Amino acid sequence: MAAPIAEGYPDPRRWRAPSSCRPGRRPALGIVESNQDGKVSTESEPLLVITTSSGAADADRIASALVERRLAACVNALRGAVSTYRWEGRIARDEETVLLIKTTAERYSAVEAAIRELSGYELPEVIAVRVERGLPGYLDWIADSVKQDAE
Repeated sequence: MAAPIAEGYPDPRRWRAPSSCRPGRRPALGIVESNQDGKVSTESEPLLVITTSSGAADADRIASALVERRLAACVNALRGAVSTYRWEGRIARDEETVLLIKTTAERYSAVEAAIRELSGYELPEVIAVRVERGLPGYLDWIADSVKQDAE
């Protein structure tokens, strides 16, 4: 026999997760908007793109170009990272600068193209990570900073 449900509490057997928590659905962030049909636009979805460069000068050049072109709101350069990897059948170890690039899903293709253009690497690291949560004002700032039609 099941235990009785305490008065004033919802019956857990009838509880359903909010639609934003169900598999295949992402929770709405402060900058995600709905169009006239009520469909969610993911163009302004914030992304963190990670890449590496061979040194500080390359990192500064890439970071400046991304921000100047309005492809990134901000780029953090983390100098002194040591990468160990396999390349052309050998294990290599190099000091690199890691770049953390704040952008949106709408601008990702252009960010990737710019990294491929500006990087000194034959095969640059380009990894995009969805930002699940963040300070709403900061996420709005990212979206506003990379808008194509902005000044």
